[in-house]
Amino acid sequence: MFKDLYLDQSGFIVSAELVLIATLLVVGLVVGLSEIQHAVVAELNDVADAVGTLNQSFLYSGFSAKKGNGQFKSYARGSVFWDEQDDCDNNQCGITCDAPVYEGAKH
Repeated sequence: MFKDLYLDQSGFIVSAELVLIATLLVVGLVVGLSEIQHAVVAELNDVADAVGTLNQSFLYSGFSAKKGNGQFKSYARGSVFWDEQDDCDNNQCGITCDAPVYEGAKH
């Protein structure tokens, strides 16, 4: 009877092995997905930095046409816009957790 129990392959031992393998797979999957999340966040941060460094300034001059008597026949005004640096361009702001703060004793 002990020999048959020892040679039996469809019992508790196979189930325990499957639970161990499944546990290792789930732990590895969680670690892998966490690394993927960090990589995606880093790439999105790079894209945000690239967009933040784009210079969106523009300038165009106006033009005018005068009649023979010195009056304006037509004119268009120019325009200008200078792009200022935003708060979070080029990693100027940190998105991190603050240090713990003591809130005092409960009353």
